[in-house]
Amino acid sequence: MAELRHKRLGEAVDTTAPDGSEVRFLMRGERGELNHFTLPPGATSGAVAHRSIEEVWYFLSGEGEMWRSDGSTEEVLAVGPGVCLDIPTGVRFQFRNTGEAPLTFLIATMPPWPGAEEAYAVEGKWAAGHGG
Repeated sequence: MAELRHKRLGEAVDTTAPDGSEVRFLMRGERGELNHFTLPPGATSGAVAHRSIEEVWYFLSGEGEMWRSDGSTEEVLAVGPGVCLDIPTGVRFQFRNTGEAPLTFLIATMPPWPGAEEAYAVEGKWAAGHGG
């Protein structure tokens, strides 16, 4: 019989993602995981790409912009509550908080995050840094 699990989102930050956003762990399974992320007001993530995983992002609150590029197609998308997007393997991406509240979102990662070597830095659209 399968183990039935549940978890409530914690207040404490569990780790910092390679792009600089705050991560709170939710649930991890054999084939994927779901985590909660926060980017503070005025902050811009580092630009990265992934070696082997793909992700689906769903924005919960705040306002921001997401840059994605596969080398031939590039876009900047306004993000906020209700926006869902994908990050295919190898796509370069960067995001920033353009609002006055934290930018919060869920990320489903498939397969589960393999470790620190998964993400690698790339040239991005904006200078990375944290606002106040």
